[in-house]
Amino acid sequence: MNGRTSTLRPLTPCLSWADLFTQLKLGVGEIESGLVLTFFQISVFCLAFILCGCAVGPNYQRPGLNEPKTFRGETTPATNSLADLPWWQVFHDDALQGLIRDAITNNYNLRTAITRVEQARAVAAQARAGFFPQLGYQALVGTGRNVAGAGTPSPTGTSGAVSAVDANGSWEIDLWGRIRRLNESARSQYLASQEARRDVTISIIAEVAQAYFQLLALDSELEVARRTTNSFAASLRIFNQRLEGGVASRLETASTQALLDSAAATIPELERQIALQENQINVLLGQNPGPIPREGSPFQNQIPLDVPAGLPSALLQRRPDIREAEQLLRSANAQIGVAVANFFPQLSLTGLFGRVGPELNAFTAGGVTAWSAAAGLTGPIFQGGRLKAQLQQARAAREQFALQYRAVVLNALQEVSNALISREKLATVRLEQARAVEAYREAVQIATERYRLGRSSYYEVLQEQQLLFPAETSLVQIQLNQLLAIVQLYRALGGGWQNGPPDPER
Repeated sequence: MNGRTSTLRPLTPCLSWADLFTQLKLGVGEIESGLVLTFFQISVFCLAFILCGCAVGPNYQRPGLNEPKTFRGETTPATNSLADLPWWQVFHDDALQGLIRDAITNNYNLRTAITRVEQARAVAAQARAGFFPQLGYQALVGTGRNVAGAGTPSPTGTSGAVSAVDANGSWEIDLWGRIRRLNESARSQYLASQEARRDVTISIIAEVAQAYFQLLALDSELEVARRTTNSFAASLRIFNQRLEGGVASRLETASTQALLDSAAATIPELERQIALQENQINVLLGQNPGPIPREGSPFQNQIPLDVPAGLPSALLQRRPDIREAEQLLRSANAQIGVAVANFFPQLSLTGLFGRVGPELNAFTAGGVTAWSAAAGLTGPIFQGGRLKAQLQQARAAREQFALQYRAVVLNALQEVSNALISREKLATVRLEQARAVEAYREAVQIATERYRLGRSSYYEVLQEQQLLFPAETSLVQIQLNQLLAIVQLYRALGGGWQNGPPDPER
């Protein structure tokens, strides 16, 4: 360009407004002297202008919460928490650990959540692209008759080929932070999707553990039902022998037969429930229905002894659904800045550089190179209230997500408290029910001994056996509920997703 070059002084983010206007004045002077301010140089200047600017709209602040100092139901508050342990250190059952490991790998809900994370990542990348110039190209090849003026044919009246190719670029200067707020909103949505994936992971771990413990409870109930059925069958044989000998009555035999049939009817029902429970676990594992392996450890030994809840303040940082709700709130807060920025003008830079065919020499002063650099300013004057309504909508959405955030926190505190209270009370219930079972077993032994000594009829033994069966079944249910309370507490505290499971081969 006439052998001369044009340069701008280096710009840094710490320049004052006076320095910026000085740079602008120098640039204009060079243009007036015949220098060309290139698109790249304008971009450098505008970049410094952006760095000195500010983003409109409110900056995010976490809403105030009235969180308690301790969880209700926690008898001995502690700083450490059950949720700090990974799941393979909470559930000491190799079969269960293998099931959880398979579910984390193959569960379809979790894999779907992972795809949502990837989608949100791509959306955030799209928003981030607004920070950079948009470059493109265009090519044109055609033919036609030359036209001069307002449709008047040229004197030659000839036609010929027309060709052109150019590279163009545009860049929106983020004066008011609209693009920054869009990027902040998209990034928060991406982080929220990650927290949602962690929440799904916790849910999958809890669901597999609950289903597995329910399966073990059904196995225990089936064992009780079979043992009770065998006991009633033995009693029926004795009554039949006594009936044949003319010692027992038909009433005793009929009563024993009814108890035997009732106990026997529970066996296929429990087997049905076991099969359905195994199918449910397989669905969680992402595989076809089939049997589920058991470790063989006693069902009663699955309950961990020490389960501290920790501090409520740590719950806000640990639980994924709370973190997800906060990221959604942050995203909604950034959208207010976007709505505010729409009230202000938008500055964009455009540039073009290309070559045209010789047929257009009349329009390019004999040259074959075409270029242009321009800056455009657009802004609203009258929109019929549309921009104001968008701002009101953004503010209302932010208030909505703020309320949802508080509701999620409150629900989390409730779930932890419910699990703590349930665990404490169920421990007492289990102790009392275990005593009742031992008392019924002792009563059966005493009644049997009395029968052997001829002090009572066998019908008394049968009555005590009839009371023992539901007591043992009730104890199994209480033990199951106690285990489920531990799982619910672990889930409510936000545990289970930290790090990955250990390699089973090591």
